[in-house]
Amino acid sequence: MSRRSRLARFAEYVLDRSLLLVAGAVAALIWANVAHASYVRVAEPLHFLVNDVGMVFFFALAAKEVFEATLPGGPLASMRRAAVPLIAAAGGMLAPALIYLGLVHGLGDVRLARGWAIPCATDIAFSYLVARAIFGTRHAAVPFLLLLAIADDALGLIILALFYPSGQIRLIEFFGLLALALAIAAWLHRRRTRSYWPFVVVAGAVSWIAFERGGFHPALALVPIIPFIPHAVRGHELMQETRRHDPLTLFEHQWKTPVQAILFFFGLVNAGVPVGGIGPGTWIVLAAIVAGKPIGIVLSTAAASVARLHRPAGLGWRDLLVVGCVAGIGFTVALFFTTAAFPADHPLLDQTKMGALLSFGATIPGFALAWLLGVGRFER
Repeated sequence: MSRRSRLARFAEYVLDRSLLLVAGAVAALIWANVAHASYVRVAEPLHFLVNDVGMVFFFALAAKEVFEATLPGGPLASMRRAAVPLIAAAGGMLAPALIYLGLVHGLGDVRLARGWAIPCATDIAFSYLVARAIFGTRHAAVPFLLLLAIADDALGLIILALFYPSGQIRLIEFFGLLALALAIAAWLHRRRTRSYWPFVVVAGAVSWIAFERGGFHPALALVPIIPFIPHAVRGHELMQETRRHDPLTLFEHQWKTPVQAILFFFGLVNAGVPVGGIGPGTWIVLAAIVAGKPIGIVLSTAAASVARLHRPAGLGWRDLLVVGCVAGIGFTVALFFTTAAFPADHPLLDQTKMGALLSFGATIPGFALAWLLGVGRFER
């Protein structure tokens, strides 16, 4: 194999596993603890460009996955097929939030209560990779986790919009500008515009202004625009390679790599937490997500079974418990929620950021439980 081929394969490996995000986070942690003043001088000016502009495309790709999953033939197209993972996702968000608020109440620091949504998050990319490493690619637990994570992302977008405004709420201004953005997107769709660029540059820009001026987080600007971009009539199966050439698929293909670069800078400008910043908020976030995810997912799935809804064939209760542990990897979305919940100068920001970062450690109990229970690759 030539050197160029090896480099290409290595680059593909890094991009497919979102390792640029990890690299950015690790670099930020080292930099912030070795030369904190210089880190702050570089990171602070980049916050707006990365968090409010760059992350627009990250959430757009997440919204694209959610939208396509609801199309005919997609895994969330029928309520019968989607019901159990949707219920599991809701339970997997409710339990961590309740545990978090209970621990905050016990601690007596009401300032932490604003971060209740931080442990609700599930990182699709990393949880999928860990699940695949535990169960292999053909086990029913892997598509179930992906469905759950997609539903989790959809609910997370709603939570972000409703509970974490970025400024003073101006509903009239927001709905007026958003209506204009949607009208532009609908007009472009009716004209059968075969490029996604007008949707992003024109309708997306007006939507961004609507969110920014309305007091909501502008990173969500492309979420309501995505369904208007011309797309295939039918949804795609999870983990299935698609060779379509519709504008929405082209948008995903052309922005998949740039978004990985954006995630590198997201990790770099947001994960720089001094080790001294670890505190009660860190352990509350970590305990809520690591314990709350498996508890919520298993209990809500059990409730769905009582209601005569059926788990996918081949997904046992032991598998489900391991899936719950793996879903506790919050990382990207959890880190984003911390920046939305607490201002840059808030004394609890570093504590909760470190909890979001350490949620990556849910990988360890996931593998340990799989080994103890003998599931997936560890089946005896």
